[in-house]
Amino acid sequence: MRHKKQMGWRMQDQGTEDATALAARAGTPRICIADTRRSIRTFIAASVAELGLATFECVGVTDLDPILETSRPDLIVIGSSVGGIEACEMVELLAARRFAGKVLVLGPRTSPMVSAIRGLGEKLGLAMLPLLPTPFGADEVRDCIAKLLMGEVSPLSSIDRTQAFGAARVELRYEPKIETRRVALSGVAARNASRGAPSDLVIARALEDWRHFAARQGHVEIALELPIAFFQQPGSIDALCRQMPDEPAFEGLIVAIDAREGIRNLELTKHIARRVRYHNIAISIDNVGTEWPSLAELRDFPFVELTVDRQLVVGCAHDRGKQATCRRIVALADAMGARAVAKGVAARADYLALRGMGFHQAQGPLFAAPMTAAQFARTCLQ
Repeated sequence: MRHKKQMGWRMQDQGTEDATALAARAGTPRICIADTRRSIRTFIAASVAELGLATFECVGVTDLDPILETSRPDLIVIGSSVGGIEACEMVELLAARRFAGKVLVLGPRTSPMVSAIRGLGEKLGLAMLPLLPTPFGADEVRDCIAKLLMGEVSPLSSIDRTQAFGAARVELRYEPKIETRRVALSGVAARNASRGAPSDLVIARALEDWRHFAARQGHVEIALELPIAFFQQPGSIDALCRQMPDEPAFEGLIVAIDAREGIRNLELTKHIARRVRYHNIAISIDNVGTEWPSLAELRDFPFVELTVDRQLVVGCAHDRGKQATCRRIVALADAMGARAVAKGVAARADYLALRGMGFHQAQGPLFAAPMTAAQFARTCLQ
């Protein structure tokens, strides 16, 4: 079940009036994001997180009033999903409160409603900024807001702006997943290529890339590798669920947890799978090897996929021992209603052997090497 709205307002990562007051005293730029889609609010907040800004969220004019009173934002971002009437009421409220900051509207460039909202703001004397047209990516949001605020609002007291804005960007590597029977693209496996990048930013980047892929071809199934350590942090599961796009084209995300980590923390891994499945997220057990019997003992199996370690895949065409283990893992996946995926396929002979064993999907250098999101969109989605 996906929630369409989140009423009320909150401050990202700060959460209290004391933190709000501290932000005001320190001169930290403050942004209020108004959009009925929680996914958009979360996406924009995550996009500007590395700039050290204080972000607030609201869904309508009722929520905006207390934010203006207590938090004194420097920038109001209004998404077109708020609706024409509600957005115009927000603009009128800003004028009535003599809002001295700037207003940024998001929406289609040719939308009459968006033009009307911006026109009303200009008529009422608000500082209306140029439209940020949809669709947009995290880099565009970050660049736009950095240019608007970083040089015009009180300086950040303890953050080097250049360092904050130029912090290492998260980059993922994508490896196509091929349906073995039709030899057709069936999804993509993603892994973090930026050392030390926090998992929440890795998730945000994957979802940003998904939007890029979806604009070209519709939904593309992404299997994203995440460490079990991320889920051991309080609130991490809820944070993951909140980041999911609330868009009709989005059909779900697969989170891949390493088999050794998952089996060592089996109760937590099963708990994660049960919690996230109501939010269009499924769990894959990744790099399954000789520890597979531990999974066979489960009475309940809340996982959608088993990906077999490349050590069992490479050379399997001529290794009966590897073939026997692979067949057992495929049989386990079939019995549990899950998919079996072969990783690291490098030789045609291995691919044919794996297809004969009943693997549903395969990935590896035989098909394509891991690539950037731009390369994947340019080569695999054509």
